[in-house]
Amino acid sequence: MVLKKAIFVRIGEVVKKAGVGPDTIRFYERQGLIQSLPSKDKTNTYRNYPEETLQRIAMIKQAQHAGFSIAEFSALIETIENPSADFFDADIFLQKKIDEIEERMRHARKFLKTLRATKNALSLTRS
Repeated sequence: MVLKKAIFVRIGEVVKKAGVGPDTIRFYERQGLIQSLPSKDKTNTYRNYPEETLQRIAMIKQAQHAGFSIAEFSALIETIENPSADFFDADIFLQKKIDEIEERMRHARKFLKTLRATKNALSLTRS
């Protein structure tokens, strides 16, 4: 078995690779969504973020685009990381979110048809 050495990055690299600002990263950290470690070099105040932070931030962004609030995402992550916790009914919550997203997708598809029809109508009038 080969052990993989943990890779850590500083906030500047997380900013660049994740496409979010440093304030957003600090906010996610305050909310407990990501974690960092202080630098081993005691002469600076740099924070080191595990490389997996980039995946977590991508997941947060996807969840937000899908309509999740930070509080909802936090509760979901807490449930995933501590499945025996009883404070949150993940099945009901996830079904509600699935229903909401499917409804938004239905509305978006309907509006997309309208946009396409409008584009076609405009093309015909210009010909």
